[in-house]
Amino acid sequence: MIEVTLLGTGSPMVDPSRAGPSTLVRAGDQTFLVDCGRGVLMRAAAIGVGAANITALLLTHLHSDHITDLSDVITTRWVTTFTRTPLLVIGPPGTAAVVDATLAALAYDISYRIGHHADITEPPSIEVEEVTDGVVWGRDGVRISVAPTDHRPVEPTIGFRIEFDGASVVLAGDSVPCASLDALADGADALVHTVIRKDLVELVPQQRLRDILDYHSSVEQAADTAARADVGTLILTHYVPPLTPGQEDDWRALADKAFHGRVELGDDLHRVEVTPRNVR
Repeated sequence: MIEVTLLGTGSPMVDPSRAGPSTLVRAGDQTFLVDCGRGVLMRAAAIGVGAANITALLLTHLHSDHITDLSDVITTRWVTTFTRTPLLVIGPPGTAAVVDATLAALAYDISYRIGHHADITEPPSIEVEEVTDGVVWGRDGVRISVAPTDHRPVEPTIGFRIEFDGASVVLAGDSVPCASLDALADGADALVHTVIRKDLVELVPQQRLRDILDYHSSVEQAADTAARADVGTLILTHYVPPLTPGQEDDWRALADKAFHGRVELGDDLHRVEVTPRNVR
């Protein structure tokens, strides 16, 4: 079984009820944080997960709303671990530069803490792996593979497929439908997909906000992707505009037009247990 928790279901629009985009995936003894939007560690703390517990940080792309709290993850892990434990960050090309820039911004803080604490003698230890395709993880029964997605002009962007004990979960990140995402999600037990309500965004008068239609999947498009890939469960997140209480059935109905499997959506901390379909 793989456990998926939607830590943050928000978007660039600040929402008092929703943290920024982030998903926690627990597989066996391993815990993967996928993206790190605003408030991610506060949400993780609510389910008993701290920065020190993260096996690896997986970044789908480098849009600001998906990496807002990268500095918090780096710093909090550094000061709450008492043996040298490098943070592994797996992301698309450009990730190393973003991590280096974040460390540069933290330079004063790092120097203060090293100067104050006798047992902190070195800066945060971070290992970055930049990837666009292929298998990127294979430890203790967990396999993670990566494929390109389409979020242009943001590129490259990637999705992750996590497999454990016969179960599989794909995290699409921000993407419009594309063949590489279809292939990555093929036969998966669950697909976590960011979505927008095209019908509502089209009504917004500002062109800048309507521009998001160009490079995000609508609910219907995400459902089409799930149907083509024959996934078991479609998990919706990153709601634009924000999902408000009482609207859940409206969003689900849009997905139901194309996808006839289970559809999951909800507030931050919504949890989904993903099991192999052949043992349900």
